[in-house]
Amino acid sequence: AAEGGEAGAEAAVPAAAEAPAAAAAEMQVDASADPAAAAEGDADDMSAEDKEHLTQLRKILTGRASIELHMEFLYRNNRSDLLLLEVIKNSLDQKNSITHNGTVMAHGLMQCGTTSDVFLRKNLEWLAKATNWAKFSATASLGVIHKGHIKESKSILSTYLPSGGGQRGSPYSEGGALYAMGIIHANHFDLETKNYLLEQLHNAQSTEVLSHGACLGIGLVCMATADESIYEELKQTLYTDTAVAGEAAAYAIGLVMVGSANEKVIGELLAYAHDTQHEKIIRGCALALAMTMFRREEEADSLIQQMLLDKDPILRYGACFCIALAYVGTSQNTAIRKLLHISVSDVSDDVRRAAVMSLGFVLCNVPDQLPSVVKLLSESYNPHVRYAAAMAVGIACAGTAQLEAHNLLQPLMSDGTDFVRQGAIIAMGLLYMQTSPGKTDRVKAFREKLLKVISDKHEDVMTRFGAVLANGIMDAGGRNVCASFFSNSGVLRPGAAIGFCLFAQMWYWFPLIHMFSLVLTPNALIGLTDKLKIPKNFSLKSKARPALFAYPEPMQPPKKEEQVKAATAVLSTAAKAKALKEKKEKESELKKATAADVDMDDKASAAEVTSVKGGDAVSVAGTAASVAATPGTTVVGSVATESVAASDLGSEHMEVDESAAASSSAAAGAAATSPAAAAASSSSPAAAKAGEEKATDSGAAAGEKKDEKKDGEAEKKEEKPEPTEEILNNPCRVLKAQQQFISFPSEIDSQPVRYTPLLRERHVGFLLLTDNRPDEAEDLFLEDDKPAGGEDEEGKEPEPPAPFDWSEAEDGAAA
Repeated sequence: AAEGGEAGAEAAVPAAAEAPAAAAAEMQVDASADPAAAAEGDADDMSAEDKEHLTQLRKILTGRASIELHMEFLYRNNRSDLLLLEVIKNSLDQKNSITHNGTVMAHGLMQCGTTSDVFLRKNLEWLAKATNWAKFSATASLGVIHKGHIKESKSILSTYLPSGGGQRGSPYSEGGALYAMGIIHANHFDLETKNYLLEQLHNAQSTEVLSHGACLGIGLVCMATADESIYEELKQTLYTDTAVAGEAAAYAIGLVMVGSANEKVIGELLAYAHDTQHEKIIRGCALALAMTMFRREEEADSLIQQMLLDKDPILRYGACFCIALAYVGTSQNTAIRKLLHISVSDVSDDVRRAAVMSLGFVLCNVPDQLPSVVKLLSESYNPHVRYAAAMAVGIACAGTAQLEAHNLLQPLMSDGTDFVRQGAIIAMGLLYMQTSPGKTDRVKAFREKLLKVISDKHEDVMTRFGAVLANGIMDAGGRNVCASFFSNSGVLRPGAAIGFCLFAQMWYWFPLIHMFSLVLTPNALIGLTDKLKIPKNFSLKSKARPALFAYPEPMQPPKKEEQVKAATAVLSTAAKAKALKEKKEKESELKKATAADVDMDDKASAAEVTSVKGGDAVSVAGTAASVAATPGTTVVGSVATESVAASDLGSEHMEVDESAAASSSAAAGAAATSPAAAAASSSSPAAAKAGEEKATDSGAAAGEKKDEKKDGEAEKKEEKPEPTEEILNNPCRVLKAQQQFISFPSEIDSQPVRYTPLLRERHVGFLLLTDNRPDEAEDLFLEDDKPAGGEDEEGKEPEPPAPFDWSEAEDGAAA
């Protein structure tokens, strides 16, 4: 019912198609109600309970109930790592528009559907650096963050939306806000929003940036409705022949006409693609034709053949995506053979790239087979083909953490071409979505690699952009959502296929990265009462090691001891001058020390100097080198005071006996076989004392460290073994691989459970519950539970003072 409802697009949530029937069964509408009266809408003959049941049923069928419940889940289970975003932001050059834009987009994906924009509020000055189209994308990212927040869409975006008065803001932020409104309402048709966006489209005919945002917004709101009147409106914008607005109008026509195979639309789009000179518009028309043929299979063959024979490479590019969408998830041999042929025979790099990428769509139902199909293509001499092979694997194998896919992508991450590295990194991010480090160590290594690429200033900006985006994809939706072509019941999701198709166009147009939000689906198990409320005291058991499906550990801020000062660059000439100066100072100081020793008639020390190594003479330069090269020893009067003690470096070279502290000091001084250094250290009582103290401290530190290490080892031995199961509380994240371990025990902690599920075999999605103790008050999650906007930082407002009486007489007496 949800698929054929007025939204026109797919059921916005997994298992939505099953939810209405189960909910209706649970609601048990009173059979005694007069059906004729109900059909006529006679409210007087219906009880309050029946009205409530009908309201709930309407909410389920329109998709509102599932959208609101998923938003509640994403808000309460948000595990986004804001420190990671802070590290990324500080690692990048803030003057570079591409990486700045990438960080804003990654943040949008990380917080998709959670309604949490704390990071942007804390970094408003940084966010304001976005200009022109980067500002458009930054404003549109608010739509990704608040996706599904249908009731409040206008109030959320009110600051940015075009105002009715003469005073207007930046057209880029206004256009971005209209696009954001479309993203919020994507998958859910809303008449009021449609009319508002149409009005803005009429008002924005002279401003192509506003027209661009309004067209994309209308396309998303009216997705798959096949509304002729909307098509006519968008066609007028397309025929203005302005590149930017025309491209968006073409994409919007494709979105509205998804899967309709309307001959009139196909004919007009093909004709206009041949008439216009703008490549952007031709590409938009080509992809609109592909979306129109969604899941039409053989019906699309004549159009595909016509486009493949066209001399314009952009239309042949569209033909590849037409094959992708017409045969999505079918693994049909004819389609695969055709795409493989195009990938090695076409003269255009763009067409070859599209052909290889389309393999990911056709084979998305058998992701295990795709790596072997594109293995040879990933080794192609053509970088466009290598990029497409990586993206195809990422699209089809998202969230699977396949080893074969990893082995294919790993060499591409160090490819010689920047955009191939970018594609491989984004694909790897898709591959490892919602993969816990407890499942495979490869995830941890990949996350470290991402941070290394982002902070490497010598890395190409395109690759760094890909690394930033991959972080956003891996942690999308507060780490509670996954990119998937299929719902939990195995039904192909139209929105996901269209979202991936438009996301792949980021090669030409960065704002289309936001379309990735259409692909995401929450991995939630939400227990519901018969009133569609979420009870707090419903729990379930996962009979698997917690580490196997745990959230990744959040980043820890570096400790003060670990914050090492960064090495500063020193010119070679300055270094030489400094070394020469130190050498001269050391020479003069050593001469003075030797003269002082002779004057004091310290024969023992003089004899020691001449006797070491059989009286061999050692140059003063050698002395200076040995002093500088010996860590932890400093000769009195020398300038080598910057050397660090071995204990400060955390090394445990040797254990030192307290009784032999002095001798160890001398041994450390003689480590570089320099007799002059030994003479200097032994001839001065102050030096000997200093050396003795240093050695003692070093020995003590080493002893302490050894004790600490032993204590640590003892603690590790005492640690309890990792639990083999865990209790999950409602609502909770349940990953695809985790479903087989889920059970609903009748007792938890020796207490009988209050709620039991109606469908025990369902382990993900919405779960209607039977209340075993209906007489008791229910403990539910309510809207009021959420903290207010500024309450977290500033605390609650103080109570008003107690009431009191005041009179002028009392005031005068007090004075």
